[in-house]
Amino acid sequence: MAKVVFIGAGSFGFTRNLVRDLLTFDALSDAEIALVDIDKRRLNFARRACQKLITQGGYKATLTATTERRDVLKGADAVCVTILRGATTVWSHDILIPKKYGIDTNVGDTRGPSGIFRALRTIPEMVDIARDMEQLCPRAIMLNYTNPMAMLCHAMQLQTDIQLTGLCHSVQGTAAMLERWVGLKPGQMDYQCAGINHMAWYLKLEHKGRDLYPKLKKVVSSDKAVYNHEQVRNEMFLALGSYVTESSGHNSEYSWWFRKRPDLIKKYCRDGTGWNPGHYAYILKQYQLRNKTWQASVRDWLDQDEVPLGRGHEYAASIINAFMGGDIFEFNGNLSNDGLIDNLPQGACVEVPVVASRKGFEAIRVGSIPAPCALLTGLSAQIEMLAVEGCLKGDAELVYQAIAHDPLTAAKLSLAEARSMTKEMFRKNQKWLPHFKKIEL
Repeated sequence: MAKVVFIGAGSFGFTRNLVRDLLTFDALSDAEIALVDIDKRRLNFARRACQKLITQGGYKATLTATTERRDVLKGADAVCVTILRGATTVWSHDILIPKKYGIDTNVGDTRGPSGIFRALRTIPEMVDIARDMEQLCPRAIMLNYTNPMAMLCHAMQLQTDIQLTGLCHSVQGTAAMLERWVGLKPGQMDYQCAGINHMAWYLKLEHKGRDLYPKLKKVVSSDKAVYNHEQVRNEMFLALGSYVTESSGHNSEYSWWFRKRPDLIKKYCRDGTGWNPGHYAYILKQYQLRNKTWQASVRDWLDQDEVPLGRGHEYAASIINAFMGGDIFEFNGNLSNDGLIDNLPQGACVEVPVVASRKGFEAIRVGSIPAPCALLTGLSAQIEMLAVEGCLKGDAELVYQAIAHDPLTAAKLSLAEARSMTKEMFRKNQKWLPHFKKIEL
């Protein structure tokens, strides 16, 4: 019998879907499922949702809910983490302060000034979770869904010895989109993808051994509907020659090219027909809206006579099934770069093909990624490593230096302006950063 712990279980939709997927495997249908969240109301809703899935499916799984993770971690086989450190009001400072300095943010949860400060708040808690696992379930695997993915995983990989990886749905989601664009049915395309989280690149796109990149380039260049759906990513593809995994909303923030002037935002971001990256603080506003309506939407879901029980497209359940002795499963995950990608920093957290089995995780060596992609990706990886070092040492100067090298920040601000912005962000976050004993910038 497998034991799976969900930390941050109050992330209702995520927990509900991951548990649903878990129960579809015969070997996991009688799992011991433990839900953990510090918000008792959200935890109760998650418990009710999971119990509904168990009851409707006639599964033999058991369910526990608690606010204390150490009470349930002992003997766990797998731990899924979906936490938010600090409310959206805290996150809003990460986005509002850079805006004062001219940095227009669409998402702000992965890199750049806002992503780095989100990491500073979250890394200590993630490391504590990993250390609890070392003590209470040292053989368990951690599957992390919390952003900023690369910085959190890198910190835990430096500080602990547990087997962990970060999971993001952008790889399989983008692959499905590209299949549609080149006229293939779902699952017909073979690909190899590698880089860092939210900036991984499809090194191969093939169908029955045939390279699909020439066809993709033709479609993106000639079909206005396709081009307009992902203007930022399509511009990057046409310039750099490889397609990147994460949406235009995220990627518009990660480079010098799209958000440094209002006319560029208008040209490349505002008119996209997909997830529109032109909107300032788009994801923060979505979170704030959900905070007002989540209880009603949860009750609507719970009030359904029957809910879907089919397996979704997230990797977690298939990985856990493989780890418990089921079919071996290949996915893209976030692991330490121990000779996996030659032209990215060694030791950085990279996103590469990984095989899950009862042994745990075995990464597949990629070699080098294309040079035009490695330039931006390598810089971002080094910035992330520097920010993590600053967090673990409680060194605000290292954090400032990481932010100063961020491409969008550097395109907008002088070094002195970047320092002033970083100081202001530290002041607003001081309550959440007790590991920074002395902040002198």
